[in-house]
Amino acid sequence: AHGRNIVHRDLSPDNIILRSGDPAQAVIIDFGIAKDTNPGAETIVGNEFAGKYAYAAPEQLHGRTDARTDLYALGAALLANFRGAAPDLGANPMEVIQSKSEPLDTSGVPEPLKTLIDRMTAPDPDARFPSARAVLDFLDAPQPGQIDPEAAQDDDAATVIPQMHPTWAAASEARAATQVSDKPAEPGRLPDPAVNNGASNELLGVPTGATAPAPAPAATGNRTGRLAAAAVVALSLAAGGAYVTGALDGVLGPRLPVADPYDLTVIYPQEGTPSVTGHVPDETLRDAVAARLDALGGTADLTLARGDLPADWGSDILTTLDLLAPLSTWQLSADGASVEISGTTTDPAVQTAVMAGFADGPPGALDGSVDIALIEIFLDPALPEAALESLADCGPLSLTGAGPGGFGPDTTLTVQGRVAATATRVQAFDDLRALAGDRQIVLDLEVLNPTLCMLDALLPAAPAGGVEIDYSLGDTAEANASGIFLVGENPVIDVVLPADMTDGYLSVSIIDVSGNVYHLLPNLMLEGNSVADLRAGRSGPLPVRVAFADDPARTEQRLVFRVDDSALGKSEILAIHSTEPLFDGLRPMTESAEGYAEALRRHADRNAALIDTIDRRRLVTQAP
Repeated sequence: AHGRNIVHRDLSPDNIILRSGDPAQAVIIDFGIAKDTNPGAETIVGNEFAGKYAYAAPEQLHGRTDARTDLYALGAALLANFRGAAPDLGANPMEVIQSKSEPLDTSGVPEPLKTLIDRMTAPDPDARFPSARAVLDFLDAPQPGQIDPEAAQDDDAATVIPQMHPTWAAASEARAATQVSDKPAEPGRLPDPAVNNGASNELLGVPTGATAPAPAPAATGNRTGRLAAAAVVALSLAAGGAYVTGALDGVLGPRLPVADPYDLTVIYPQEGTPSVTGHVPDETLRDAVAARLDALGGTADLTLARGDLPADWGSDILTTLDLLAPLSTWQLSADGASVEISGTTTDPAVQTAVMAGFADGPPGALDGSVDIALIEIFLDPALPEAALESLADCGPLSLTGAGPGGFGPDTTLTVQGRVAATATRVQAFDDLRALAGDRQIVLDLEVLNPTLCMLDALLPAAPAGGVEIDYSLGDTAEANASGIFLVGENPVIDVVLPADMTDGYLSVSIIDVSGNVYHLLPNLMLEGNSVADLRAGRSGPLPVRVAFADDPARTEQRLVFRVDDSALGKSEILAIHSTEPLFDGLRPMTESAEGYAEALRRHADRNAALIDTIDRRRLVTQAP
């Protein structure tokens, strides 16, 4: 995303989903408030604050965002996952602002994770990693000088990471060789998991060759026994010295380091460069595998190493590669004799032939899974449409992107609409992924809640009428363009009538996240809701306040809200313009969503004829 100059601005644990519960298949969702920083691009929300306070960077509170803003949020999310709780920022807005000016508390976090989070979440953006690429480079090779020595000397050895796995150390080289990481992120498509595999660095576990000294003879033993024991020790040490210095290489062959795990990953992707990384036991196998990759235009980064392998491991690996060759895409991941084999083809005959070669599973002594999928060239739209129909819990979901023959191999499935919960959105992604193969998936879905969805279904279809809904903070009188209010804050709400709205009636209600409805206009305190009465002869855009500041000096009855933590989430404000009053008499100032829904049902036919326009805006309440 950053490669395309897109800043997410709302990274948090609930916007990172794990397909099938697998952390290796993490997917970032909800680019709904993302900011396009390309010259001339328009921002969906604007430069005002957007995002969740617990994970927002300090500069984001002041409307400034760039790629480093996302790094801060991701670092805070890493810390939250380590601790099992979001960062503690205080109990009120002033404490939040103060907390954001200070580094996050990473005490007790082991190295190098502590340094990683500290550098991702530095309050000053200039002190952070400059880019996501720099974060990856740090993961590949944490610099010792940048690690807190006190944290690195933690007495709890179980939480200290003394040495990187060799495949991590080689990941940067593998990425540079395959150039996979330079490609822009594709919506709905996961990066190839093998891009972080490699083995150019070796763990030099060279054996000393010395055997354990023989037990000392008993005090009653003779001198011959003691001399024999000493000779065994001396011979063992001499043999060990000869092995270490290379004196026995001519007899035993060249020394190889031990690899644990003994991994090998071969990838033939649909796009990009085929690659192989990992370990092999000898030059013959290394050259044979490299030759196969070279014929495919690929690259090889193989390290000679010893491991606990079956005798025919090399020939079994070559047999596997030959069986996979006819496929459109394929991957072999081996950890010793345990392998995972996968591939795709658009030709049913090829799938049948390849699966016949794996009829008894992986070849020879190899053991593991084989998954060869048939990818249809064109996907019938009826299949994903049926899947979406079963998930439509907040109105119909539309699917676009299909051509005359259906969804081609390079097309994108775009889904638009509303859903009642994040779980529905995740399920939609998983269901479409199972059908779409490698096609891109874009979910342009707004997540509401069951109450909003229920009432939305009862309102007639009506266009927007240009009524603006403005928010401000009652305690400071500052505008709140984001519509996000924290616990303890006092939302002030104004509806602004457009200049051309001069007659009819305006009804304003809050559909609360807890399942209640608050009628802001009309109500017992503001009974008149005719546009003519509200204007009182005034022309032009006209602001009408319907929720007021909490001012102890004011004695008249006024509707005042203050956010508590009993019900946090998304609420919606409806401003309905009608030619006549919607109901017979005033509704209660507060009623259940079910009661309001029943009133809408009773007046459905009448309201459909009376309602001209409906304007809406979200109001989000959340903890600091």
